[in-house]
Amino acid sequence: MTTPLDDRLRATIRQDVAGMHAYAIQPSAGLVKLDAMENPFRLPPELQQALGERLGRVAINRYPTQCVADLVAALSRFVDLPAGCALMLGNGSDELIDMLSVACNVPGATVLAPLPGFVMYEMSAKLRGLRFVGVPLTADFALDEAAMLEAIERHRPALTYIAYPNNPTANLFDDAVIERIVAAVGAQNGLVVMDEAYQPFASRTWMWRMASQPHVLVMRTLSKFGLAGVRLGYLCGAAPLIAQIEKVRPPYNVSVLNAEAALFAIEHADEYARQAALLRSERDRIAAALQPLPGVRVFPSEANMLLVRVPDARRAFEGMKARGVLVKHIAGLHPLLANCLRLTVGAPDENELMLAALKESL
Repeated sequence: MTTPLDDRLRATIRQDVAGMHAYAIQPSAGLVKLDAMENPFRLPPELQQALGERLGRVAINRYPTQCVADLVAALSRFVDLPAGCALMLGNGSDELIDMLSVACNVPGATVLAPLPGFVMYEMSAKLRGLRFVGVPLTADFALDEAAMLEAIERHRPALTYIAYPNNPTANLFDDAVIERIVAAVGAQNGLVVMDEAYQPFASRTWMWRMASQPHVLVMRTLSKFGLAGVRLGYLCGAAPLIAQIEKVRPPYNVSVLNAEAALFAIEHADEYARQAALLRSERDRIAAALQPLPGVRVFPSEANMLLVRVPDARRAFEGMKARGVLVKHIAGLHPLLANCLRLTVGAPDENELMLAALKESL
């Protein structure tokens, strides 16, 4: 039996939206939370107090204008933005991905990305009416160069996303292969977005190569830097290209509090660099501890997460959760991820609990 609301929903909600699943966020209360690639460290007490006092002085009765301009300038200096390039802000990378979908939605436009990859590339494309083409990685999670080049030739994508490092596999793709893909997209008049969300933990970046490749954009987030709760991403590229994408940015999309918190973090970048160095060290320690476990394969990582294949991912996930540790069960996201878990690198004590829970749950 249907209700008047059911009829109204059928009449007003898009059929594809009604049939889709919302982005899933796992309940984590009471658990060691190692499922979302968050920085586990809070600021030292003296910096917490300084930040609180600073935010207390912010004019929250005014729309964000000067503080956002100050943040753009500070971030441009912080990343050593190449000459001729510009930087724009988003409410996290998710909003930047959506703005790119809006700006590049020319008739018949296609978005292309390797799979498995960040789910928002596909979700944003489809919600904005663009066609999405996913190209599977190889069995060892490398770019399938031949398949990528064939897809570029066939579909002529307006946007091609390359996560660098990739999520959820955590690896950096081969630069020579990427260069050939970038050239192929350029020959088709498309754009390439290098998504460097995990840049604080990676050994390489595309930022300085971007200047000589005007159809390449570099996208980053402050979430992995240590500000997941602040929700700030930034997109860099040739100034004329950024000026066009800026036109679809909602006015005042970054709050004064978020902007001020980000400015504070940049001023104390040494603290966040110290945290990132510790997480990189912990990542390598966890990987070494996992290597000898029977039936476990840990894949190379240049992010603050590790992709692990176990004999029975569902059993291991549930066993770890029962022992108070929450990780991400991703085996169902793509066939290449069969029996895989994604482990976020946490603080040393959290990592000890995670390792013990995994060993007991295999």
